[in-house]
Amino acid sequence: MAPQFSIGTNYKIMDTTINESCGANISPYKFRTARQRKRMRYKDFDKALLKIHRQENELWDQRSNLGWEPLNPPVQKGWKRFYVLRDDVALSKHALFFENILKRINTYDWSPKKQFLAKKRKRGRKIYVERKQNLKMPGEWEFKRMDFNDNEKQFFHVEPFVEKWGKQFSYRYVFNEPWHFVLRVRPNMIDKIRIKDAVLESRIREIDNYLERNVYRRRLNKLLDGYNNNYWRKSKTKEKEAYCYKNKSIQAILDLIKAQTE
Repeated sequence: MAPQFSIGTNYKIMDTTINESCGANISPYKFRTARQRKRMRYKDFDKALLKIHRQENELWDQRSNLGWEPLNPPVQKGWKRFYVLRDDVALSKHALFFENILKRINTYDWSPKKQFLAKKRKRGRKIYVERKQNLKMPGEWEFKRMDFNDNEKQFFHVEPFVEKWGKQFSYRYVFNEPWHFVLRVRPNMIDKIRIKDAVLESRIREIDNYLERNVYRRRLNKLLDGYNNNYWRKSKTKEKEAYCYKNKSIQAILDLIKAQTE
């Protein structure tokens, strides 16, 4: 059964009845006009949507806090690929130093087959090529949160780039010596599963179907986030900033960045 809530129709009935019975004598008393009654109905509707949203968040929190239960025996689901220290680096005296760096910039990939392949079209034909995987290149905000010390920061350099989809100019930190690490493929073993509650799952699905079926998500997003009128203006500004670096060498870009920061 879909969630039920009132949208404030009682305001209109009450005020209309009083106006008809009292007539012009009611003017000194500030009863709601038709516009005010309509506004109150919208407010009640918005409050009901926000209440449903809070209930949905509470259910999501309850589901995420159910915990895990062991899976015996463990099962394999595909393969995972990640970076490890190269053999000679792992035996050197700097192994712990590079291991601490790798923990923060390591990346993981999954594949149903041991060969990590991706489709690619070549001369009209679809072929399979090896899927690329690189070390993490964090942005400025993420790099600060990683808490690298001064010695570790010396192994990174700043690289300007333009995001593919947003066309926004930004910076990222790239590791200077990736040859210290190599990729390894290991079986992806699952030894635990999340505990599920049928009642919680049913209630979450019920609320989600109600909001999606009646197209209330759009209204709810407006109440929560509002409109960003400056979004397109900011995008155009950042696009112009990125355009000044187009078709220029790395040295010219670095000189231009240095001149802007001075």
